[in-house]
Amino acid sequence: MKAAKSGTKDGLEKTKIAVMRKVTFLHRKEAPGDSEEEDTGFLEVTVSDMKHPPPELGPMPEGLSPQQVVRRHILGSIVQSERSYVDSLKRILQDYRNPLMEMEPKVLSARKCQVVFFRLKEILQCHSMFQIALASRVAEWDSAEKIGDLFVASFSKSMVLDVYSDYVNNFTTAMSLIKKACLTKPAFLDFLKKRQMASTDRVTLYGLMVKPIQRFPQFILLLQDMLKNTPKGHADRLSLQLALTELETLAEKLNEQKRLADQVAEIQQLSKSISDRSSLNKLLSSGQRQLLLCETLTETVYGDRGQLIKSKERKVFLLNDMLVCANINFKYVGQLEISSLVPLGPKYVVKWSTALPQVQVVEVGQESGAYDKDNVVIHNAGAKKHAPAGQASHNKVYLGPPRLFQELQDLQKDLAVVEQITLLISTLHGTYQNLNMTVAQDWCLALQRMMKVKEEEIHSANKCRLRLLLPGKPDKSGRPISVMVVFITPNPLSKISWVNRLHLAKIGLREENQPGWLCPDEDKKSKAPFWCPILSCHMPAFSSKALDLQPGHATCPLLEAQPRVPVCRVAGWDRGCLPQEER
Repeated sequence: MKAAKSGTKDGLEKTKIAVMRKVTFLHRKEAPGDSEEEDTGFLEVTVSDMKHPPPELGPMPEGLSPQQVVRRHILGSIVQSERSYVDSLKRILQDYRNPLMEMEPKVLSARKCQVVFFRLKEILQCHSMFQIALASRVAEWDSAEKIGDLFVASFSKSMVLDVYSDYVNNFTTAMSLIKKACLTKPAFLDFLKKRQMASTDRVTLYGLMVKPIQRFPQFILLLQDMLKNTPKGHADRLSLQLALTELETLAEKLNEQKRLADQVAEIQQLSKSISDRSSLNKLLSSGQRQLLLCETLTETVYGDRGQLIKSKERKVFLLNDMLVCANINFKYVGQLEISSLVPLGPKYVVKWSTALPQVQVVEVGQESGAYDKDNVVIHNAGAKKHAPAGQASHNKVYLGPPRLFQELQDLQKDLAVVEQITLLISTLHGTYQNLNMTVAQDWCLALQRMMKVKEEEIHSANKCRLRLLLPGKPDKSGRPISVMVVFITPNPLSKISWVNRLHLAKIGLREENQPGWLCPDEDKKSKAPFWCPILSCHMPAFSSKALDLQPGHATCPLLEAQPRVPVCRVAGWDRGCLPQEER
């Protein structure tokens, strides 16, 4: 700064060099494994256990209230869990990272070691400093009973979010690198097995490395218990509330980053199961696809009479412009040792994929409006294509709930017949046993009760049943064939999520929702941003009879040329509140 203020040529050159160093430092900070010596931008602080012993809760004094006793036990749980967490971080560095870095010949290069153990040293530093402050609070607990402000001061810093964000974003990459090294390097696999057997608790490297991801949810649970047992007016209550807010916000951000990283990993895993020459592989590898939703659903196949023929779990991927269904393979031939150390995850085999605009959600009883019965033939996915001769003329396919719906229609027809019989009985002049108005009305009431039960069965069956109409290959006569696929979702909310996201994804593919700009990427490619809101519908601001107000000031011609119709945009994919006509 002094050289820059001097205004000399030498000062200007020194300023330029300082700025270039700062820019280089910032770039190196973001990418793990760019150099042999990892430059993270954090000062390494060595905490001595002799100078700063770990926190230790002393004996409980007498005369404490029941609430104070509970708070003291919760504090002991916080101290114990933090000590265990710090020991786990030290084990990762001392038992795994350092030996791998010093090993000759190396079974894992220094660059790969930096990727696998990225940001762990910084996380350990954060919690080592927190442990020092925690020890002082524990020592004065019986006189002050305050700990909330310590959590606020320790975990509201941007540095904590930065190091944990980097670790969470890199976690999937680190695990993939460990899996690949286990498969290709027997010496590395043997090293992991020996380290696990040498530990007292037999925790694997994966079990240790997943603890930073679980740490803040553990803190939140402990502080929630502490807040429940803190009376109103206590000096620590407001600080605990602020600490919970900070930790929940931090955990929410980290969970969102973990979710996005998992989505990228799912797409990569899916693309690996497809041939390199496949058009689907090229689409997935282009970087233009965003995974909106993926879930394990149970595909069910029903016979002509509604009986369940078979069911199998499938992994269904909803991308921004296509729907992919894949078989799940959990069999690992010759990889049992690796799967016991690191979760390998499932392997996928693509069963079918189709463009999103061609996918239709069909609820039970709504089949008439979903397709043209005269020009489209419906086949049940997985069932036999040729129906028996006696059933071919009826041209009906009963798939579980549709069978219930057909039974409901039969009951409605029977009720109409019984009502006609009741009218005829009322015209009889004589009196006959079991043929009177009382018996006829009992028939009507019984049929109405059966119809109500059937409606409840249909409603219950539809709660978790996702029925999709997909395009198939035309038959020999050229008639289009649609395939009905039925999935069972884990719960009713899951089905609602699938229906809403399918609908919103279709809206996002409309011409008016195609962005008119592109975002340049680092690798010189251009891709459309996925975060832009989508146009849902047009709504008139005024009725035709309303007074058309003209602005009295100077106006822009471009603004006057636009139609005076406000638009409703759905900001994000999770909004399910749409107008009735759009549902």
